[in-house]
Amino acid sequence: MRVVKNYLYNAFYQVFILIVPLITTPYLARVLGPKGVGINAYTNSIVQYFILFGSIGVSLYGNRQIAFVRDDQAKLTKTFYEIFLLRLGMILIAGLVFGVFILWTPEYKLFYLMQAVSLLAAAFDISWFFIGVENFAVTVLRSLVIRILTLISIFMFVKTANDLATYILILSLSLLFGNLLLFPSLSKYLGKISFKTLRLGRHFWPAMVLFIPQIATQIYLVLNKTMLGSMISIQSAGYFDQSDKMIKVVLAIVTATGTVMLPHVAHAFAKGDHEKTRECLYQSFSFVTALSVPMTFGLAAVTSKFVPLFFTQQFISVAPIMMIESVVILLIAWSNALGLQYLLPTKQNRAFSISVIIGAVVNLIVNIPLIMLYGAIGAAIATVISEVAVTGYQMWSVRKQISYRQLFSDIHKYLLAGILMFGVIFKLDSVLASSCFALIGEIFIGVVVYLILIVIFKVELVNKLRKRLKHAEED
Repeated sequence: MRVVKNYLYNAFYQVFILIVPLITTPYLARVLGPKGVGINAYTNSIVQYFILFGSIGVSLYGNRQIAFVRDDQAKLTKTFYEIFLLRLGMILIAGLVFGVFILWTPEYKLFYLMQAVSLLAAAFDISWFFIGVENFAVTVLRSLVIRILTLISIFMFVKTANDLATYILILSLSLLFGNLLLFPSLSKYLGKISFKTLRLGRHFWPAMVLFIPQIATQIYLVLNKTMLGSMISIQSAGYFDQSDKMIKVVLAIVTATGTVMLPHVAHAFAKGDHEKTRECLYQSFSFVTALSVPMTFGLAAVTSKFVPLFFTQQFISVAPIMMIESVVILLIAWSNALGLQYLLPTKQNRAFSISVIIGAVVNLIVNIPLIMLYGAIGAAIATVISEVAVTGYQMWSVRKQISYRQLFSDIHKYLLAGILMFGVIFKLDSVLASSCFALIGEIFIGVVVYLILIVIFKVELVNKLRKRLKHAEED
């Protein structure tokens, strides 16, 4: 019941953050233009490297460690302070190095200074603690308040392309204030601590083990924008960033299960319940497949109408990029289930690390020729190839632990429903006039078609839902 409750909290928040970009992104595209969007994407991609090195894998490591000791307040208190202070120290070092970088960088100094607040915010990010104790209500409430204030601030203070620095500062400050708001809620969980007993060093190397895959992950999440900004143009980085933002908005709903399931599976694994651990994977994999297939095919089908309506004609180049990149929705959904919801909670860090390192290496290798040949479209192709490599290796690494038959039991039904839905929407998209009403109509029809098809195909997830509803009515 706790997992369902936490998923609903997280899913509600993900729906909310789905709505916010739908409001702000078209506004900012019109106000800042391709160049302003590109400068923000490029400078943010640079500061993310410093945040990454300062965080040294604490987000994943801290989440898991807190889940392991959450039933013992003394261990919980000690573990929290050790991990928090370790990250604080590393962020301070990263901040000093970033200061030197700004001094030696001739371009975009003002924008880098505004982005630097995000680095400070990372030092006070303790969301990993609340995820570890499976308290999603406090993080969701905090995030809702901050995002609403951020939304209001953007419309109040960002009026022209000259307000780009103000926009970046608003985003950075929202991260900082949001993280600080979590600290009062700690008193419910933590007891007294003697700082003399803390051993920060014992967490360094275990966190570093998870830091390696995070470096690799960051490479193929952020490197595309850095390379586009350096090799092609700031505008092309902006085009890719707009596509990437929309993909991440859709992905947020699918990957909400990963945030919820990691501490839950880690707790079950710590108690030796391996059967429950595998069952969680099968259920989660089926669920994310059911969600990600229609999102992948649906987004690909409406890009030609969606992009000019949402971003304006200035960003028409985003359409083919988004159509190609939509494939990663399904791939990341699978790797999220296998990696974050199974490999990490069951302490298979090596397999997880190798998978994302492979993805990063593949991304780096294919990015250079593809970006040189096709620009932002090449970056999208490289992203898809990288995700295929990550998911493929993770599938191979768990081959002796799970049943592929159970894992992919209904995959052919979901894919067939998705392809048929794509055909219906794509045909409507070419016939209907370009308007918001037509776009909403296409999305609605697509959802209805997909739901009808998976019911007709009798997928197991629908059968389980029917049984639960029947039991609920009987009770």
